[in-house]
Amino acid sequence: MTIIDQSALLNRNSVILRLDGVPTAIEEGMAGEGFFLDPMGSWRSLSGDGLFEVESQCVVIHDELAAKIFGNISYYYSILPMAPTFVVEAGLNSESPIGRNEFEKLLLAFAKLPELNRFLYLYDCRILVSAIQECTKEVSQLTGEFYRILNLEPFFTPGIRLDDGLRWSTSPSVTNLNAILGFLFIRMHSLLDYLAKLAMETENLRADFSNYPKLASSKFLFGQRNRLVLNDRRGSLFESCEEVQEVESVRNLLIHDGLLDDMPKAYEVIQNGVAIERFILMPDRTNGQFERYKNRRLFYGREDKINLRLASLVRAFQLREVETLKGIRENIASLD
Repeated sequence: MTIIDQSALLNRNSVILRLDGVPTAIEEGMAGEGFFLDPMGSWRSLSGDGLFEVESQCVVIHDELAAKIFGNISYYYSILPMAPTFVVEAGLNSESPIGRNEFEKLLLAFAKLPELNRFLYLYDCRILVSAIQECTKEVSQLTGEFYRILNLEPFFTPGIRLDDGLRWSTSPSVTNLNAILGFLFIRMHSLLDYLAKLAMETENLRADFSNYPKLASSKFLFGQRNRLVLNDRRGSLFESCEEVQEVESVRNLLIHDGLLDDMPKAYEVIQNGVAIERFILMPDRTNGQFERYKNRRLFYGREDKINLRLASLVRAFQLREVETLKGIRENIASLD
């Protein structure tokens, strides 16, 4: 990706968050990896992270699903005004105050509504797409928040001069930093499941609407991707790759076994009383798996500073996500 020219959007007093934890003034330039504060208050990657490309694909998928389920997009939009609000929101959206029992009664009351079951199924499919959109936003914003804390929050008591050398800290801000890092990997793994579900659904899109159809993907997970036509698609998240290996390894450790460090901490290199570098270490891995000796699996012999490569990991993951969505669109287009 090329560097985005964001100068017009930035306050001259703003800073650029850097991967090494030491921010630079905007006046020093915007080249290289970093994050800027956008007008909405989110820290965005100077180089882009694939967020907008994902959103673009998802917006099109919403309409492509409608066109396939209803026969064509014009017909869908022509009868859309007939669809009651509960069809679109009940059981899906907190704006709907309708409970399960009332929903069942409404389905009976509107049983003769033209294309009722198509509407219900379409919006069930669309919730899969919306989950991908919203989770991708979370990943993007969590990445920015990680670098905000790394660059701008004190790791130790503010105002106290630090001795020169390498020091580590544990504190509320460091706890938040590590928690965000862990949750970021968990949400990236969520995206793997969401994408697998959408792929499965589009490969088995329902055509019988005599009844309200159940989603084909309701119990499908990423670990079953070998059943997908899109499995092993080049450049996608369904292809064996380092990004997926790392996301799966870290997520599984956090969910099932414990933390990435027995005492989550952050490091600072202090020179003349000022931090010239800040970082978090990740355990050693080989072929995507944490190196292990019997009960021990948190070895740090390689000094893997995750902050120096997290931004590129997220970008590579989300660009593979874009390619995955393109494959899903091909699924939809291939349907009769």
